[in-house]
Amino acid sequence: MDEMRRVRLEIYGKVQGVFYRATTREKARELGVAGWVRNRADGSVEAVVEGQADAVGALVEWAHDGSPSAQVDNVDVHEGEYTGQFESFQVRR
Repeated sequence: MDEMRRVRLEIYGKVQGVFYRATTREKARELGVAGWVRNRADGSVEAVVEGQADAVGALVEWAHDGSPSAQVDNVDVHEGEYTGQFESFQVRR
């Protein structure tokens, strides 16, 4: 069986108002990973991503650039225990 992985991302920079969440959802669905993404009150974006380790890794790498209008300064990656609780990838409010 393929190795599964879960990460929580905190993305900092100009990441709100630049379609970061929507393009993250598109990329996650393209890669076949599940979870969610949301804006935070401090201007950052947070995401939880689960799936095959290589696909999650690809999304983490993508997150450093994000949407075309984004200017990502930093991505904090927090590894977690895979739960399999998500069926799809959603934008949360």
